[in-house]
Amino acid sequence: MSAILNHAIRRQFGATAARNMSGTAAVAGEHSGGYKVWKRLSFFVAVPAVGLCMLNAYLKHQEEHDKPRQEFVKYDYLRRREKRFPWGEGQKSLFHNPHVNALPDGYEH
Repeated sequence: MSAILNHAIRRQFGATAARNMSGTAAVAGEHSGGYKVWKRLSFFVAVPAVGLCMLNAYLKHQEEHDKPRQEFVKYDYLRRREKRFPWGEGQKSLFHNPHVNALPDGYEH
């Protein structure tokens, strides 16, 4: 009795596994439309996700843009220049932004 039951269970699981293997995945030598799934995912998931990320970044930028700049406080241990930078006048860093980065004496404008 158990041999018949064991055989029936193995046959059922074997048939189920074979059906699951022949889905939309690319099996050796067969390309049964798997590209359609990725094309649809790209257009209906990835493109809207990128659009939402762009909208989020734009809205966060608008929030930060409206805030006033912090008042400059000159601390002895910040913005120390022991040696001049090798470009320009020597006080500004390579990626200096006059609206955000202060010089040792304060903001530029």
